[in-house]
Order: sequence, then structure tokens, then C-alpha cells
Amino acid sequence: MSALYGTYARSPLAFERGEGVRLFSQDGTRYLDFHAGIAVNALGHADPHLVDTLKSAAEKVWHTSNVFTIPEQERLGQRLVDATFADAVFFTNSGAEALECAIKTARHYFWAKGETDRYEIIAFTGSFHGRTLGTIAAAGNPHYVEGFGPPLEGFVHVAPGDLEAVDAAITSRTCAILIEPVQGEGGVTAMTPEFMRGLRALCDKHGMLLVLDEVQCGYGRTGKFFAHEWSGIEPDVMAVAKGIGGGFPLGACLAKGEVSKSMVPGTHGSTYGGNPLACTIGNAVLDRILEPGFIPHVDQMGQKLAWHLQQLQQRFPHYIVELRGKGLLAGIKIADSVPVRDFVARLRDDHQMLTQGAGENVVRLLPPLIITEADIAEAAEKIGDAFAALDAETAHEHVTA
Repeated sequence: MSALYGTYARSPLAFERGEGVRLFSQDGTRYLDFHAGIAVNALGHADPHLVDTLKSAAEKVWHTSNVFTIPEQERLGQRLVDATFADAVFFTNSGAEALECAIKTARHYFWAKGETDRYEIIAFTGSFHGRTLGTIAAAGNPHYVEGFGPPLEGFVHVAPGDLEAVDAAITSRTCAILIEPVQGEGGVTAMTPEFMRGLRALCDKHGMLLVLDEVQCGYGRTGKFFAHEWSGIEPDVMAVAKGIGGGFPLGACLAKGEVSKSMVPGTHGSTYGGNPLACTIGNAVLDRILEPGFIPHVDQMGQKLAWHLQQLQQRFPHYIVELRGKGLLAGIKIADSVPVRDFVARLRDDHQMLTQGAGENVVRLLPPLIITEADIAEAAEKIGDAFAALDAETAHEHVTA
């Protein structure tokens, strides 16, 4: 019996090493990784620049705490400011912590202005923002809040895509709107540019803040540095994680200067957040992400992936109900007759391809951003083989019946 909490339905599969978009199990079996540690391994496995950086950093200072200046953190923060809408950054260890910081920043901004009753945040059904008590309340999913006592108050939930419903939910207490430009866990639902622009306009009209959760859809995954860029808007606050560390635990909350100024000493903190080792790795990841041609490559591969999935949908319309997502955050909504957990296991065990399930019976495809067209074609072949095997099994059942 394992000594670990039983909070995960783990596969017994364990990996020994990785190279690029491949993982190798302990028995040497090679797997095509369209999981990427749930969108974390943006540069794949054993990226030489990350490996060399980690080896060098391990011989220096790992941790000091934020009571001291951390040059690597200062550098990474400035680079993120230079490349985004933001004027200030707070570093964390995870996406949930980045969201907690974003929520606190939004509420504290209005408190500092004397608008102490403005703490309510409009969020969306189908969202996922983390596993802390604050972030499960923000998502409002009954499955995640059940059993943990009364959920944190101050969140109102509406359906994504319904701008009129958002407008109707705004009151004198509303301080912000919180949204994922592309929902990951909830079913790989991409918001339309029109909806995102509408949210920005509502925030401007009512003096509210637009807070984005780009933990999964950011850092190049959709073919832009951040997914909101497709809409031509800017948020006021944004949470980032996953790809930012390339596999090393790291997250960040980015904010415009006026919004961040109320977060003075004592309002927030983190022991490990932004320590020297984490930020050294973060800078190495950013070196690669901001290389000329890197993000355009992701955009191109996203288009190739979409094309291959469309071909699969034409071959297997009885299984593929809908294609979703943006770029290399893609979703295949499959027929309810095929539970997504079973199909993910089939791809893993029979076809040596790693994927991830999501809400609404969606197979989530999250390859490393270094993926090639040949890798995508191989993935499409494996998915096609899995659907073909289902067809063969169904035909056999009809014959034997």
C-alpha cells in the first residue's frame, strides 16, 4: 500500500527518462507525449539549455527568501514586464498561488481606494483556477467544493460566452471579472475574441478589473505569447504558471502598475516563490520561448494539428462530436458512449500515446511546444488507430450477438 494520499487515480506507469516529445518507461517502452505534464513541459524533456542551466545553478545559491534581493528574480520580472502589458510581477510556486495573488490584488486595489465593499468577482461555469479554498470557490464547480465547508464568498458565476448575463451580474460590489481565455480542465473551450473584447469593455465601463487565468493557455501555447493577444486586448491582472518553469515549480502574477501599488509590504508573501533556482530556470525557459521564430512555430503547428484533427473527424464522425481549443491546447469531444478516461487509457496502453482527459468527455492534447509536423502526423495516426479499434470491437460484438 502506498504511503501517499489517495487523491490521484494514478496509472502504474512510471517513466525513467525523456527526450524531446518522448518519454521512456522503466521497461524502455517509448511514448509520444501529448500530455506534457498537463501543459507544463513546454520545451519537452531534457532540453539542453534547461539542463545546462540547472546544473550550473545547482552549484550556486538555491534559496535565500524574499527578505533579500534576488537578482535572477529581478531579471525575470523585468523581462516579463518588457514582453507584456504588465508593470509589476509577483512570483509564486504554482498556478493556484498565482491565482490567489491575482484575486487578492484585485480586491486590495479597491480596498486601498476606500471602496471596501467592492470585493465581488464574476467568474464562469466550467472554469478551473486551482485547488486552494479560494480558487475552488472562484471556479464554483460543485465537485471541487463539496466536503470542504462553506465556500469562500464573493464569487458570482455565469455561463461563458453570454455577455448579457455578465452585464446583468454586475453590481456595486463587483470589482473584477476572472476568466480563462481558453478553459482547459473544464473542456478545452476557447472564448471568442468578441466575447473577450466585450468583457474588456464592461470592465472599462464600470471601472472594474479584468483578471485573466493564463496558467494553462499562456506562455506560447495558443500561438501567441499569451492567449488574450488573439483578442487585441490587455488585462489588468494575469496569473501565469505551468510552462513558465518548463517543469520546475514556478508561477507568477502580473499586474499593471496602478493596480499593483496597493500590494505593499505585509499584504502578501511567499517563502519559496521566485527563489534563485526557480527564477534561473524561468529565465532559461524564457530564453527559448522568446527566440525569434519560436512562437510562430507553435502557431504553425497548431494549425497543422487542427487540420489533422479535422481529417479524423471526417473519418470518425460517430466518435468525434466536436473539435475545440486553440493552437496546441486542443480538445476532441468524443461521444458519450466512449468515456474519456477509457479512451485516454486506450491511447496510453495500446498505442503508447499520452493525453489528458477534460470536462464534457473531452480528450485534451497538450504536446510540448517543440512539436514537429511529423510528431503531429504520428499522433493523428495513433488516435485514428484507437478509433478504428473501437469500430472493430463494436463490429465483433454485433457479429457475436
